[in-house]
Amino acid sequence: MKYRPLGRTALKVSELCLGTMNFGSKATEEDSFAILNGAVASGINFIDTANQYGGDKGVGATETILGNWLAEDPSRRDRLVLATKVHEPMSEDINDRGLSARHIQMACEASLKRLRVDHIDLYQMHHIDRAAPMEEIWQAMDRLIAQGKITYVGSSNFPGWKIAQANEKAAARSRLGLVSEQSLYNLIERRAELEVIPACLEYGAGLIAWSPLAGGLLAGRSEDQGGRRQSDGIKAAAAARSQQLARFEALCAELRQSPGGVALAWLLRQAGVAATIIGPRSLDQLTSVLHVPDMHLSDETIAGIDTIFPACGPAPEAYAW
Repeated sequence: MKYRPLGRTALKVSELCLGTMNFGSKATEEDSFAILNGAVASGINFIDTANQYGGDKGVGATETILGNWLAEDPSRRDRLVLATKVHEPMSEDINDRGLSARHIQMACEASLKRLRVDHIDLYQMHHIDRAAPMEEIWQAMDRLIAQGKITYVGSSNFPGWKIAQANEKAAARSRLGLVSEQSLYNLIERRAELEVIPACLEYGAGLIAWSPLAGGLLAGRSEDQGGRRQSDGIKAAAAARSQQLARFEALCAELRQSPGGVALAWLLRQAGVAATIIGPRSLDQLTSVLHVPDMHLSDETIAGIDTIFPACGPAPEAYAW
């Protein structure tokens, strides 16, 4: 496994970040434990979750599974960079959601209890909350940092302007600000290159890419063992992009690499990327991508991939001209 700084911090995280959204909803607790054990054994030290994750098991279920695993061996905690998120509704209560100072404090306390830990390394805002002033948000985050309950603050699904605003407001308070942005980014969805990545580079926020395989579209037909292409929406998207995906799979065949592996390796070649999230549903799916950090893609291969999945244009000029 290889490691990179998380944005402008001195903290080192594994290039592959273990995403846990499937824990509980699509992977049993037993299977989740096997995936976690396999990830740690491979050198992955970066684990990402969210307080809302749990699917049909209910919000908080994923954090609870992760907490049960950490409780099995408390020494695991200090070897991991643990990230979770706040914003999404946790109940029908009108105030049990969003980024008010009150909810941030309460949600953090609840996450700590479910995770069975005394601090969270990276506390991420899951979405922007237009009703919450950044001054209020930073007041809450500063208090949690002072209390030793969180160490760093990150964002997720933020546009470039919000990353800039958040960091300017933090700088005015003489605070570190956002150290990461978790963003939708893959070969098919490259709009993050227009403004999000330039903002991250300007402010030193490491990009954590989610949905790196575009819901399974980039996994390759022969590699799609998890059935990610079975939904009607994915089937329709695959049909619409059939020629493009066929060209990509042919290129990967020439490299003797799986499409999913190449898609992940491509992300790790992009400017500003600190890590890419992988969300395995089984130990086999995890094992199938552990070689990615060691995969070398030549400049010629990168250029070939860009002809199949063109960028949106030079950033930010393609948008701002």
